[in-house]
Amino acid sequence: MSFIQQVNRLNRIDLLIRRKATGSPKELANLLEVSPRTITNSINILRDLGADIYFCHSSKSYVYSARFSFKLGYDSTN
Repeated sequence: MSFIQQVNRLNRIDLLIRRKATGSPKELANLLEVSPRTITNSINILRDLGADIYFCHSSKSYVYSARFSFKLGYDSTN
């Protein structure tokens, strides 16, 4: 997997967390077409970057318990 693909996945997970729309870890893995272990690794990367994330059983989604801003991307223009 390329760095760009990983950044894109983290951005997508971040967006879903903000919308409280990740579903269960297995559902999120199916949505992103990756393994549940990849989801765990991606969540841990976000945590390593300072995100306070937990799984909320009532909303059935990962959520941020504190404000977190994830902005990592690239610009292909010169």
